[in-house]
Amino acid sequence: MRSILGVVALLALAGGAWWVVRGQQTVAMTTPYQAVLLSNGSAYFGRLEGLGSAYPVLKEVYYVQSRPGQDGKPAVNTLVKRGKEWHGPDRMILTASAIVFVEPVNPGSRVSQLIAEAAATK
Repeated sequence: MRSILGVVALLALAGGAWWVVRGQQTVAMTTPYQAVLLSNGSAYFGRLEGLGSAYPVLKEVYYVQSRPGQDGKPAVNTLVKRGKEWHGPDRMILTASAIVFVEPVNPGSRVSQLIAEAAATK
């Protein structure tokens, strides 16, 4: 009887360990950049690491800045690299629960082109 309880306890422990490890797995990204929408409505582009963990990290962060057009013209959108703010951030450490969704940024997309242009003008 003791050996049966020991086996059951060992299986329960192994199952619990598997569940914890499985819950901490990260999701692999297949494109160089990702679009990340946060629950506050902010959208950022960058290299996302640790998706699936409690605190994913977004590096090489960009965002879209809109300025109203003049004389009835449409708004002007500009892709801006984070880091020029007063505190000079080099990454964003996110809370996983604040992420609404993540999408791949296609390497041939306009966003990827703008990032490449910004990187070339450093």
